[in-house]
Order: sequence, then C-alpha cells, then structure tokens
Amino acid sequence: MTDAAPTGTQFSPRVFSGIQPSGGLTLGNYLGAIRRFVDMQNANQDSGIETIYCMVDQHAITVWQNPADLTRNTRELAAGYIASGLDPAKSILFNQSQVAEHAQLGWLFNCVARMGWMQRMTQWKDKAGKNQQNASLGLFAYPALMAADILVYHATHVPVGEDQKQHVELTRDIAAKFNHDFGVDFFPMTEPVIEGAATRVMSLRDGSKKMSKSDPSDMSRINMTDDAEAIASKIRKARTDPDALPSEVDGLAERPEARNLVNIYAALSDQTVDQVLADVGGKQFSEFKPMLADLAVAKLSPISGEMARLMETPDEIDAILRKGADQAREIAAPVLKKAYDIVGMIR
Repeated sequence: MTDAAPTGTQFSPRVFSGIQPSGGLTLGNYLGAIRRFVDMQNANQDSGIETIYCMVDQHAITVWQNPADLTRNTRELAAGYIASGLDPAKSILFNQSQVAEHAQLGWLFNCVARMGWMQRMTQWKDKAGKNQQNASLGLFAYPALMAADILVYHATHVPVGEDQKQHVELTRDIAAKFNHDFGVDFFPMTEPVIEGAATRVMSLRDGSKKMSKSDPSDMSRINMTDDAEAIASKIRKARTDPDALPSEVDGLAERPEARNLVNIYAALSDQTVDQVLADVGGKQFSEFKPMLADLAVAKLSPISGEMARLMETPDEIDAILRKGADQAREIAAPVLKKAYDIVGMIR
C-alpha cells in the first residue's frame, strides 16, 4: 500500500450500461432500459458527457448459450439499440467480448471482492436456487465482471432497473475497497440511475410478475420484434379487472394489472401516472385498451420494422460494433494499465 491516498478526485461524468444478448428483447427491456439509454444519450449530447452502451455477451454465457443463437441475439440486441434511437455517432456501441479489458479488470476485481458479498446477491440466489453446486462459477462471480464493465470506463452513472441496483452498490463496494487497499482514489463511486414510469414492466397475464422472455406464454409480453397486429392483439387480450380506472394513483394500489397498463401508457406517452389518470380516470378498460394499443403500435412498430431491416444486413451491424469496440478500447486501455500499475503488475 502506498503511504497516502489522494483525496477529492473529480471524475468526468460518463454513462455506461448494458443488456445481456440472451434473446427475446421485450417491451420491458425497451421501457426499463433502452429508451432510458436513448434519453440519456440525447440529454447529454450538448454537455459532452460520453454515453457507452454494451451488449454484455460475456454475462450471457454464465448460463449455456447455443453459439449460433448467441451470435444472432447479439446482433438483434444491437439492432434494437439502433432502431430505438441509439446513434453510433453519439454513443459508443459494442459487444463486451470485443474489449478484453473488461475481463482483465474483472479478474482484479475477483481478487478484491469477497465471497460473502457475492453470496448476498439476490440474483445469484434467484438464478442458482437450490442447485448452486451445479451453477457456473461465472454466474456466481459475474457481479465482479459487471463492476469491471462499469469501472473500466470510470463511469459515474449507470441507468439500471431496480433488479440491478444491488449490483451497482456492489460496484461501489469494490471500488471503495480497491481504493482503500492500495491507498488511491482511482475508481469513482458510481451512481445508479433509476427513474421513469415503467422501470419495471410486468406481465400482461399477471401483474405481479415481471415481463419476461422466459414466460411460456407469448401473450404475457410484447416482443420488440412483434408487428403492429401482434402488439394490438396482446394489449386487447391483456388481463385486467372489472372496475373502471381510478382518477388518483392510490386507486391502483391493489390492482396490479391496471397499474401495469397505466404505467406502460405513461411511459410510452411521456407522461406521469398522475397525468394519465387525470385523463382516463373513470374509463372502463374497453375504452382504455384501444387507446393503449394505438399508442403502443405508433411507438413500437417503427422500431420492429427497423430492427427487421438491420437484421437483414448483419455486416452493417458488425461494422458498427467493431468501430464502437475500437472507441471503447481507447478509454478502457489506459484505465486498465493504471490499475495494473497500482497493483504492481509489470506491463
């Protein structure tokens, strides 16, 4: 350890986030993550704050993936990013495995993080369940790699859903321990950014469960590849209750399906839930569902159309990702080199 740690380091604001390319991009991914990525890209453009968005394919393989599916799913996620408004001229877009610095810093963090920290991660408990002895080491350790994903860019802000907040808090713990152990002020205390009306989109068949690509019922979710007819049909058939919509938020408290549909409407229309209820309070679902279906089709079908076009030109997607990886590496390589220097590794 060095004799003294510098204090008061100012880190330039930088945004990083990513999604696993494990297939089946849904409305939940769009509203809970991708659209927020776009908003942060556009809001920060004039201020010069960099926005970096990744397809975290190394995280995807913590459970077995069919290789051909992984390739397709990575391109499909990239297509979803671009079709939703992430502009390669404004944001850095790449897939994680193209930038080796993620895995290299991830190993350093494996040696900083403690076993007890990892065992407390709720997603580890949920995903491994009672079968922990047969789960991959990667699944157990992946929060340390997630910390590396973020900190290899000295990212200060990470837009995430509620289910990933714990991992960003772990990132802060890892950064703090590294800084303390080596007497430096090298890694920033990254802040999670959790906001918006629909940061957690629920199933169209059960408002108490998160919308998921793994649900056996395709009617439980809106896929970002669904065409206009499929989008409208799923909303028309979404589970609801017999009561009229309330005029105030408190009236949604014990009505999970109603709350979910109102949240989706609010997010797609760029309104608050209060504003939506002020307009639709008293309406039956027979009136509200067509309104939501029309809005969803107007907002989502252009995205699915552009995704389809991009998927027909995979070379275009691959070129964007390669260029993004080169840009990402320009930021990541000096951070990794300095981290190695701090640890005492000869380069």
